[in-house]
This record gives sequence, structure tokens and C-alpha cells, in this order.
Amino acid sequence: MTSEADAGNAGKASGPGDQDAVTEVLAALADPTRRRILDALAAHGEATATVLAAELPVSRQAIVKHLAVLHRAGLVAGRREGREARYAVSPARLGATARWLDGKAAEWDVRLSAVKRIAEGITEAADSPDAT
Repeated sequence: MTSEADAGNAGKASGPGDQDAVTEVLAALADPTRRRILDALAAHGEATATVLAAELPVSRQAIVKHLAVLHRAGLVAGRREGREARYAVSPARLGATARWLDGKAAEWDVRLSAVKRIAEGITEAADSPDAT
């Protein structure tokens, strides 16, 4: 359960850099192909662009471009192994964005509870015998 004071701070990022990170993550996740790539990486633990292209209806070159966007957003990390680049999910930014979204949801819960209390108060006043 979140108090009103907690909800007021929960959805706020601690600085402009945090807001930029959330924006990058949400922009990266807006594309369904990138979400499918993340799902595939999560299932494999680690994969190359070639392996991902074999599983998805997208060319290897398109996969590489999507991986670059995911990397800039901090959602995947790549490492070289010989001639290949292997990618894996980096969950830290995803977790930070989930916490930001939870905070926004808590803020709206507080607001909606206040609206509900006001609406119930109006209904009770209208139903009271003194209202006629």
C-alpha cells in the first residue's frame, strides 16, 4: 500500500539523466520487433544477430539496427567472441523504467481515490433526507 507522500515521489526520476533513460527505454520498447528481439534474447540468454534473424521475420541487417537501438537504450549488452558479436539482455534500465511506471501508477491511484471520495460524498449528500 502506498501513502500519498510516497506516491508523490515514487514516479519521479531522481534527475534529468534518469528521465532521459526512461524516455530512451520507452522509445526502444515502442517497436514490436525490438520487443520480440528482447523476448528471444531472454529465452536464449545470449544470441548473435544471425541466430535472432533465423527466428524472426526480419533480415540480419535489420536485427543489427534494432540491436543498436536497444544497446543505446541500455537494454542489451554486446560482447565480441571471435568474429561474432553476442548479445544479452541488460535488465537494469528495464527495472528502473518499471519502477518509474509503478510510481506513475501509484500517483494515479491516489488521484483516483480522491475523485472517488468526492463522488461518494456528492452521492451521499444527494441521497440524504435534508437534500430535498
